[in-house]
Amino acid sequence: MNMNGVEKEENLGAGAKTVPPKKRGRKPKHTKTEFQINPDQTKFFVDLSKDKESLSKVFDLLVATNKKDYGKEITFKDLALFGIDKISSKDIEKIQECSLSKRELLERAWEEFNKKNKQSLSFDDFLLKKVGIN
Repeated sequence: MNMNGVEKEENLGAGAKTVPPKKRGRKPKHTKTEFQINPDQTKFFVDLSKDKESLSKVFDLLVATNKKDYGKEITFKDLALFGIDKISSKDIEKIQECSLSKRELLERAWEEFNKKNKQSLSFDDFLLKKVGIN
């Protein structure tokens, strides 16, 4: 929008998409935003500054894989692509399990309990029943 209040259409290119404006103000609690994949993304960034153990594993792997007499230097990209090829459907399930918070684990157990027993217990009642407090 220019100073006169007239919207100006810009040439965005063939693959570019317009981004809807962000809503202002506070966001309600406990609302989950849906993860959307950007198929145009070509660069990924891995920050290991707070995960020293993983960082040392990466460095150890790079040192070990580059102890050779011939061939090009092996980079983190090579290690990552090799590892991605090895991920199976069971590994995906494990990764998904690790991404759940404690509350989400409880909520999932609550929903499964209600489906299994064909009940409609409230979340609080479910927790009381599981803990064994009357």
